Amino acid sequence: METRKIYNRIAILRRDRNLSRVELAGAIGVNFQTIGYLERQDYNPSLDLAFKISEYFELPLELIFSTEAFAPLSADLLKAKTTKGDHNDE
Repeated sequence: METRKIYNRIAILRRDRNLSRVELAGAIGVNFQTIGYLERQDYNPSLDLAFKISEYFELPLELIFSTEAFAPLSADLLKAKTTKGDHNDE
């Protein structure tokens, strides 16, 4: 069975919190190189590691990890703004 690629938003979340790879790795108990492998999608996290990352960022797994590429956040923000504007017209 072929392993599916797991996409993630770790780099974005890490930058948002002004964390280095070393700091995040220390907080979740892995080598800092593991964070780099995850961010480049060179490596899929174990279920345990995915939960550790989810718990660290206090976000649901599906907001951090996906089997499909994430849309750019700018597209999500534009969509949310457009949707919000639609509701104001009612």
